Parts: sequence; structure tokens; C-alpha cells
Amino acid sequence: MTTAPHGDAPDGGRYGEAVFRPEQAGEDERVDFGALAYDDITMARLRELGVGPGWRCLDVGAGTGTVSRRLLEEAGVESVLAVDRDVRFLTERPTPGLDVLEGDITAPGLVVSGHFRLVHARFVLMHLPERERLISALADLVEPGGVLVLSDAVDLTSDRTPTTPYTEVMRAMWRGLADSIGTDVSWVPAYPDLLREAGLRPVAAEIHVPPLVPGSPISRFWADTWERGRGAMLATGLVDDAAIDAGILYLGSVECAALSAGMLTVWGRKPAGDQG
Repeated sequence: MTTAPHGDAPDGGRYGEAVFRPEQAGEDERVDFGALAYDDITMARLRELGVGPGWRCLDVGAGTGTVSRRLLEEAGVESVLAVDRDVRFLTERPTPGLDVLEGDITAPGLVVSGHFRLVHARFVLMHLPERERLISALADLVEPGGVLVLSDAVDLTSDRTPTTPYTEVMRAMWRGLADSIGTDVSWVPAYPDLLREAGLRPVAAEIHVPPLVPGSPISRFWADTWERGRGAMLATGLVDDAAIDAGILYLGSVECAALSAGMLTVWGRKPAGDQG
């Protein structure tokens, strides 16, 4: 895959630059809280799709490498190519069969060679522009008979959701990320249609919503995310520091009664006779 240029986020920022910088102390721990909340669900789905020995896999936006390593160590796949814009967390623990490529999938000139039985990306495309083009490009990397699996967030704090310290801060977070780096989860429910448009058959999807209970990985993930995205959230004018602090306290209390953002996972298989 050779990628093409893309437009900038509204304020010219990027994930990992304007917010959630990997060099910031504790960023790997924040990412791993998300992994603790979602990895078991991701791995169960991948195993149900047949991922296992002999599979050559591509993990896009691999983060700290938890899924990449579990594919090798638990599913027994042949190899994983883990791609990320910053690979410091991927290179900390070398794993047999794990190859690491530092690169931006939206950047011109990035080349990913060959085709893969599994192409996987989780919580990546929601932060990027030209999403439809990227889905098509990822589908092109799937070998005949292989599968593309994408996961992204679905916002469940609708206008009718009661206002609580949690919903107030969560709404500000989505607005702040949209304004600062272009994050957009409103289009995520269109994933199934986009995979069909990319020529994959059959296509299916599911949503997982981890429970928000005090001290849980997902509650700690959101608390850390709000702390690290505080500047972008304050810039929206929807919340102040006191409101963010109240939201974090609410997440850690037995008073919390809220729905986390869901993780929508969609998968589609490239027809066995399709030679790309």
C-alpha cells in the first residue's frame, strides 16, 4: 500500500501531537487501560473468524502492541506486522514473529508490502480524515479469503441522555477532539456499508460496551483521557476545570450510572476468487 496526502485537522493538530503524546509520562499506561477493557473482546472475535496458525497479519495503529503480541502468543499466527506513527512502545519488548514499521498510514510514500490474511485496526480511523479512502486501501491489503477487521468508538451520550458529571465531560471531550485533531465518531455506524463498498463479503458487525464501575480499566482509561485532553476540552467552553474534576470523581464513585462509549467492530472477508 502506498498512501496519498490528506487534509489537516481543523486546527492542524494530530493524534499523538496535539493530544495524547507518546512521550508524555504514563501514556502507555493510559493505552493499556483501554487494552484491558477491550482486548479480550477483540481476541474472541478474531479467533471466531479463524485467526490462527499460518496467518500473516497486519495490525495498524498497534499502540503498545497488546493485540499484536496476543495474536502471536495466544492465537499462534505466523507473523504480525505492527504499524504505528511512533513505535517506542512496540520495540520495548521484542517478540518472535513481530515486525515493527514506523509510519503514518495517511502519509505519502509509506509502503506496506504484500497481502495479509488479517488486516486489523482499532481506534485508529476515527481520528483520521479521508476515512473512506483508507478503508478501501486497507481492504486492498487483504489477501483472497482473508478478513478486514475494524473497531472504533460509538458515542452513546445522545441529546436525550440525562446530564451528569460524566455526560457533561464526555460531550466536551468529543467536541474538543473534533476541534483539535479532527476526531469524528458520527460516521462509525456506516462501517458495514463501507466494507461492502470495498468489495468485502460477507460483512457483519457487533458493539461491546464495557461497564463503568469504580476502578475498572475503562473508568481509569476515561479519567486519564480527560486529564490528557483537558486543554482541548477547556477550549470548547463547554466545561471548566471544576467540571472535569467532578467528572473524574464521578467515574470513581458508586454514584456513577452511565454508558461508556461503545466499541463497534465490523468485519468483512475478501472473496476467495478476488485477486485484487
